[in-house]
Amino acid sequence: MRIGYLCTLLATLTPAVAIAAPATTETSGFSYAYPPAAARVAPLRAWLEADRKTLYARFAADVREAKRDAKKDGYPYRDWDFQKGWSVVTETPRFLSLSGSLYTYTGGAHGGTGSLALLWDKRAQRRLAPTAVFASSAAIQSAIGRAFCDRLDIERAKRRGGPVKRSSGSTGFDNCPKVSEATLILGSTDRRAIDRIGLLVDQYVAGPYAEGMYEVTLPVTPRLLATVKPDYRAAFAIGR
Repeated sequence: MRIGYLCTLLATLTPAVAIAAPATTETSGFSYAYPPAAARVAPLRAWLEADRKTLYARFAADVREAKRDAKKDGYPYRDWDFQKGWSVVTETPRFLSLSGSLYTYTGGAHGGTGSLALLWDKRAQRRLAPTAVFASSAAIQSAIGRAFCDRLDIERAKRRGGPVKRSSGSTGFDNCPKVSEATLILGSTDRRAIDRIGLLVDQYVAGPYAEGMYEVTLPVTPRLLATVKPDYRAAFAIGR
């Protein structure tokens, strides 16, 4: 499992606190982790623990059902796996920004992965989606959509060994996804203000499974800053 995306946003990532599940045959493939910075925030830790317990119970029940089905229908059961982890992207006076990763395997040809993001507002003492600090998804798209696609195409071209031709009219993986199809995280180069944003593009969103996930980092521009809601704007700065 990949924990800690966009390392360029932060010089060092805070190591995660591994939360062990009870050692049983049904849940031996379950893991959940979050960093000490999140554990120190009591309400955030409570939410993470509730999330862990819910996922753990669901995983255990699903594994039991999968084993029963395999025995009933006479096919071999393959051990399931579930991993969810959070890590610190940055911490500023206003925000604790976390990125998360998810991996699941349910006996098929390969597992599935996914990216997550979480923002803790220290002033309001509440959990937010990073996109919630902006006026709207449409405003974000208008502000950074072109830059996102240009950076993404550079990375896709490297992996594919040739340029990506978005003008080809293809409806497949040559097209650029919307910003809202990526996971947006907030970062900082100085831990004083948010001056970078990260866009985590999961498998199958911008390319086939074999290409893996994509990561795009963009500076906060004046145009993007204008889309930040007034209550949060002082916590941002123009990036380079």
